[in-house]
Amino acid sequence: MTKLRLAIVGAGPAGIYAADILLKAERKFEVSIDLFDHLPAPYGLVRYGVAPDHPRIKGIITALRDVLDRGDIRVFGNVRFGIDLTIDDLKKHYNAVIFATGAVRDADLLIPGADLVGSYGAAEFVSWFDGHPDFPRTWPLEAREIAVIGNGNVALDVSRMLIKHAADLLPTEIPGNVYDGLAASPVTDVHVFGRRGPTSVKFTPLELREIGELNDVDIIVHEEDFDYDDAARAAVAGNKQVFVIDKVMTAWRKREVGAASRRLHLHFFAKPLEILDDGHGRVGGIRWERTAPDGEGGVVGTGEIRELPIQALYRAVGYFGSPLPGVPFDKKRGIIPNREGQVLRRDPSAGSGGLFNQQMYGVYATGWIKRGPVGLIGHTKSDAMETIKHLINDAGNWWRPEAPEEDAIVALLDSRGIRYTGLDGWHNLDQHELALGEAAGRVRIKVVPRDEMVDISLGR
Repeated sequence: MTKLRLAIVGAGPAGIYAADILLKAERKFEVSIDLFDHLPAPYGLVRYGVAPDHPRIKGIITALRDVLDRGDIRVFGNVRFGIDLTIDDLKKHYNAVIFATGAVRDADLLIPGADLVGSYGAAEFVSWFDGHPDFPRTWPLEAREIAVIGNGNVALDVSRMLIKHAADLLPTEIPGNVYDGLAASPVTDVHVFGRRGPTSVKFTPLELREIGELNDVDIIVHEEDFDYDDAARAAVAGNKQVFVIDKVMTAWRKREVGAASRRLHLHFFAKPLEILDDGHGRVGGIRWERTAPDGEGGVVGTGEIRELPIQALYRAVGYFGSPLPGVPFDKKRGIIPNREGQVLRRDPSAGSGGLFNQQMYGVYATGWIKRGPVGLIGHTKSDAMETIKHLINDAGNWWRPEAPEEDAIVALLDSRGIRYTGLDGWHNLDQHELALGEAAGRVRIKVVPRDEMVDISLGR
């Protein structure tokens, strides 16, 4: 084997890092990589899964852009795996494929009332305010009092976007329809619920500090949540991140509140039990149980039940992967089953209940679809390195494609009438969005409709 023709499905950080690591790896063969994504623009959740007021994201996009702009990776956007391109197509044109499709669905919240009108998944809301082309242009922002369930950074992003004054988002790349929606929101109070204590949150210090700097927003914390046990005190003393988080919250406890027009409430030791119906099939309140430290870093229920009136609820309890046609999928974990990135399938003789224990040669996974929706960018890089190591070592078991020529896949897409976008197309769209922003005195204004994104990318 003198050349590896590799397809990567997913043009977010996981897919781009995998391509970059392979191109830089020590190997005895040439490499040709085609990167496919169902969206017309690259960067995945960095573009469509993070709040627009995170300046650090610009640095990540710059690094990803530098990789693509080298010119040694071809990009095919607006190509939907399973519809425009199948795994049989990939076998015909490539030696192997890496799936880097991420996890973009909301995990389920298994409590009564979670499906009431006014109960929303955080992932859907994030996609709306980030201008994802496959989501509606409008969002129902009618509630004055809102609950957010979750104690991770997504919960903070959602809470911040809900409570922040829309005018303070204008310096960002927020789409115009999103600004209009948020500007009309009547919200006054957002309540964030987590079943464990302040020292057990999954927030990162940077994101936590940001909410304390919001204009005309009071941060409300409750003294009863800061009666630490020995395990909590040990966490503060032994973990730098927990120490910083505790320091931030300690400063908030000393603040005077009451002058701001909006309030962000943090409720710890609060286990949601039920979303209450307002009598008309809509969210009307939240019922939760007060928990207490168990002495070992966990919590136990106290039996004390509390309620709060709300008109909307956002579930920020995690993301979940989506199955791909022709690719094994673990429904319980929401991932492609794998061994260090080598995709595994069930033993055919064992039926649908068999274990995922047979390697599916030529097929690999990386990123959240490989390990689940945990970890930051650094984890994504090490994840990709592990997968690439096995890809290189598995050379003897790669696919033997019938038509590996680089122009063969182009001919296939053309024959199917796929309006795919390339790297030049992304540059066209990028420049167009920057120009829209400059005309409005902003950095960027995202183009939202898919067809418009494609037309601009194709110079039409």
